[in-house]
Amino acid sequence: MRRIVVVGASAAGLAAAETLRREGYDGSLTLVGDEPLAPYDRPPLSKQLLAGEWEPERLALRAHDDVAGLDLDLRLGVAASGLQLADRTVELADGSTVPYDGLILATGVRPRRLPGAGGHVLRTLDDAVRLRDRLTPGKRLVVVGAGFLGAEAAAVAWRLGCEVTLLEPAPVPLAHAVGTEVGEVLTRAHLDRGVDLRCGATVTEVTGDGVRLADGELVDADEVLIAIGSVPNTDWLAGSGLAVGDGVVCDEYCEAARNVYAAGDVAGWYNPLFGLPMRVEHRTHAAEQGMAAARNLLHPDARKPFAPVPYFWSDQYDMKIQAYGYLRGHDEVAVVEGELAEGRFLAVYRRGEKVTGALTVGMPPKAIRRWRQAIATGADWEAAVPSRSRVEAAPGGATA
Repeated sequence: MRRIVVVGASAAGLAAAETLRREGYDGSLTLVGDEPLAPYDRPPLSKQLLAGEWEPERLALRAHDDVAGLDLDLRLGVAASGLQLADRTVELADGSTVPYDGLILATGVRPRRLPGAGGHVLRTLDDAVRLRDRLTPGKRLVVVGAGFLGAEAAAVAWRLGCEVTLLEPAPVPLAHAVGTEVGEVLTRAHLDRGVDLRCGATVTEVTGDGVRLADGELVDADEVLIAIGSVPNTDWLAGSGLAVGDGVVCDEYCEAARNVYAAGDVAGWYNPLFGLPMRVEHRTHAAEQGMAAARNLLHPDARKPFAPVPYFWSDQYDMKIQAYGYLRGHDEVAVVEGELAEGRFLAVYRRGEKVTGALTVGMPPKAIRRWRQAIATGADWEAAVPSRSRVEAAPGGATA
């Protein structure tokens, strides 16, 4: 194997390239990215950069000399447009092709949009700078979607003195992921600060003056941010022969086809730790999966299943939220430290008979670390969680 191509100049793509070099690969290594920028960190886009606390230069994942030291054939500012498995070539939007012996796909996701007059999204550095320049005191901002991204942006805009309206179609924001009780805690954080949070509100289009709801109401705004989820960047793989569903379909080794692996937000793979196919859009996970995919590609006789305990964090107002594991589809939630009413607690999650997740709000990092091990070892719920602490059970095993 003398020619490896990584498509996606992302956290996952960079981690893959670095791992290949660290593991001793000294052949040709091409890194393709659709943005003209070297790999940069995305979580600060909705936090420090949007708030004006950081400048764009601070987001670079590696110094220029460190990237240069990888001896990459960098193809930045040009998107991949096609893949020919039989010929082992990647087609680029500029008409060129790149041959490979091994391929790692790390093309990430793109924001979902709404019909109508545009509105902001928040995925790239340009997106964040454009929105930041418009968030001046007194501006009316409507955020469509109260997931983690929308909530973070709403919190930043509130701190900047904007009038914020947060629209969410579900009865309780994030209940599908963290449970109703925990979702209500996060809801109160917005309401207590005067954010106009409206649940059960479905937006049908963005207008020149704001957004229109399904019942016909027009919600006025100077700026609109659409934060309604994302779509894996797999369109360019149409006709390639790769299986594509919710992302690039991979096995437990992150392999999609012979010598073709995927990593990061675009990769849907089977996680043997939880016995489930999953696709995870978290920064830490992207780097871990990029490293795992690179090792498995480079050392096919020593491949290891990728079975991580996913981790994510979110900063909203003065709240630090951290979570380990897989919280979706849980059967029960229990608070084992702190109190929900105080907005400072540690909650753990059950699926079947095992502990599968843990989440903290306003707690020190050490509070959640021991639960990571419980998740990794599939700890028995009855033995690990005191029954008196259980606050929510999903009837019939449905998602709470």
